[in-house]
Amino acid sequence: MKKTPFAPQILRRSRVREGLPYPLGASWDGLGVNFALFSANATKVELCLFDQEGRRELERIELPEYTDEVWHGYLPDARPGTVYGYRVHGPYEPRAGHRFNPHKLLLDPYARQLVGPLRWSDAHFGYRVGAARGDLSFDRRDSAPGMPKCVVVDPAFTWGKERLPCVPWENTVFYEAHVRGYTMRHPAVPPQHRGSFAGMAQQEVVDYIRSLGVTAVELLPIHAFVDDRYLLEKGLRNYWGYNTISFFAPDPRYLGTGRISEFKEMVARYHEAGIEVILDVVYNHTAEGNEMGPTLSFKGIDNASYYRLAPDQRYYINDTGTGNTLNLSHPRVLQMVTDSLRYWVTEMHVDGFRFDLATILGREPHGFDQGGGFLDSCRQDPVLSRVKLIAEPWDCGPGGYQVGGFPPGWAEWNDKYRDTVRAYWKGDEGKLPELATRMTASADTFNHRGRKPWASVNFITAHDGFTLHDLVSYNEKHNEANGEGNKDGHSHNISWNHGVEGPTDDPEIKALRFRQMRNLLATLLLSQGTPMLLAGDEFARTQNGNNNAYCQDNEVSWIDWEGIDEDGLALTDFVRRLIALRQSHPQLRRARFLTGAFNPDTEVKDITWVTPAGREKTTEQWQDPMARCLGLLIDGRAQATGIKKPASDATVLLIVNSHHDVVPFTLPAVVGGSRWVNLIDTRDPERVELTTAQSGDEIAVGGRSLQLFELMPERRRPTNALKAAARALRDASRALDEKAALPAEEVQALETPAE
Repeated sequence: MKKTPFAPQILRRSRVREGLPYPLGASWDGLGVNFALFSANATKVELCLFDQEGRRELERIELPEYTDEVWHGYLPDARPGTVYGYRVHGPYEPRAGHRFNPHKLLLDPYARQLVGPLRWSDAHFGYRVGAARGDLSFDRRDSAPGMPKCVVVDPAFTWGKERLPCVPWENTVFYEAHVRGYTMRHPAVPPQHRGSFAGMAQQEVVDYIRSLGVTAVELLPIHAFVDDRYLLEKGLRNYWGYNTISFFAPDPRYLGTGRISEFKEMVARYHEAGIEVILDVVYNHTAEGNEMGPTLSFKGIDNASYYRLAPDQRYYINDTGTGNTLNLSHPRVLQMVTDSLRYWVTEMHVDGFRFDLATILGREPHGFDQGGGFLDSCRQDPVLSRVKLIAEPWDCGPGGYQVGGFPPGWAEWNDKYRDTVRAYWKGDEGKLPELATRMTASADTFNHRGRKPWASVNFITAHDGFTLHDLVSYNEKHNEANGEGNKDGHSHNISWNHGVEGPTDDPEIKALRFRQMRNLLATLLLSQGTPMLLAGDEFARTQNGNNNAYCQDNEVSWIDWEGIDEDGLALTDFVRRLIALRQSHPQLRRARFLTGAFNPDTEVKDITWVTPAGREKTTEQWQDPMARCLGLLIDGRAQATGIKKPASDATVLLIVNSHHDVVPFTLPAVVGGSRWVNLIDTRDPERVELTTAQSGDEIAVGGRSLQLFELMPERRRPTNALKAAARALRDASRALDEKAALPAEEVQALETPAE
């Protein structure tokens, strides 16, 4: 029998209905899918359907209705898993701000999931690349073959007994991590899950993070982002992810299983451990760049609405340094951003956000405004107002530096803290007065409008810059691997290599570097405000001097878990002790600013600045630029009236000394006790006994070191905090040596319940 030639399938056009202009995006209602796309200036919108792999376009359907600047239609035969994109028709008039080009397939700004990679070619640009007229030219090549596509999702997910941790701000300790870099080399993560949310959800990973005592893991951008074409041509990638193209979809490279429920499963795992999940989000710009950038989504949907344009409309306002700036002054763009935030809270159960270049989000045409549309939206929104909101309060636009300038309810990254603490421990002169301010939550910057100490997010290091190890190991940046002639990245690092640039076998230099790391970590975790720890700093991770590893998706940035040595393990135990002490001592995380003023109700000062002579520091002494040793005496009896009494009213003394020599320090006399118990000494981090001294005793504070003391009450009863400190020391001892001897008798006595 003769076989008939293969006949291509004849596509039956979908039965499209009018649908609704809301909600925006592709919404599955159990019977079909409603598609809605905002564009104020388009003349026609076509919905393009593709096969499951997104390789072959099956049909184009013109959305039949236009309501309130929203194009919409309903497909009763569409289902979750439907792969789609848009082609938007309209004028191509760059001088009028319009860059419509229906030859370019566009991503839905509200897409919940993407499939397929972006395979760069000149077809992704709305103009003819290399044309004499530049972006005023017009390109007719189809970009669909190299574009990722959108996927309709079913949002159903069983959260079970999941409960939000809801950690109070004053108890919060952030841990900044990268999904891919944290798990790519982790021995407990199966190979197929490395670099993914499933890898972050691995029980051994969660258990380790919980063991540190941190309360929130802050993930670098996980929204779908683009690898810059110029990076790929150099064999590099956009590792950090600050190049967003979709604000609702997780990046496909982080979905090891290919299911968006993988992210929800990760969140549920961390919530079960009592750990919050914070997302680093980028709503200030997109991956489409300036007038010479590609047309991937917003630019082709409604360029004049989505972006802030210069007065001539052809060029973009570039307050981000990335080529474009999202126009949050437009109501629909503002809606998209707040809808995105609410989606990640209500559907994905995240606990807060860190906003990249957040000044832009509060900038209106007249400048930064605390009462701007976006900031007002967050304050009044019943969903967003209850989650943690953290601003990176600067950008490169006019009036871009706004540390302390955000409204109540917001916390802010405090670079003043970072720079001051770095400079102090490096040994710079005249830093004590500012150090005192920064260690008490920068009241000069944040103590207004009822804001609290937690508004100051203190950090020494972050993803952008040196790691803690490199901060004490390099004087200069070493970014040659980035392919930019070492011209990228900050040059003002306030770092010190302690005698040798980079790795060394000199035992004295290595010991000093680790002591300086302990000093910096102890200062961070014992200061007022909200501390943020960079993942890997707890065991001295290095990037070999690269302070701008944004394009290093490789061993430079990936954490080498199996390469952690004994010094790194000891440093990790030290960090655990510090966090345990912080959580057990309310005085180290006060909910109100310390003022140093005499409180007539309690007849004490909440904080007293103490000289090495054991006396209160005078105004004249504050002016001494050579002074580098200081005591911070926080009196536990100075509790503000009208608030609940804390679990511990212990008095603590924190002594910092950045002199290279030993400084004799007289322990001050304080009403209520005469016996000081030493909890931390950065020169002797593995000590397991709680040593004591009497008020008036002169102790030796080692060069470049920090010590923490707690006052033993006269009644000789141990405080809960002291017992917790004793347990922390005991646990640290066991971690360092399973065969360690029992703690000293004094520790045992402290742990004995009071009668």
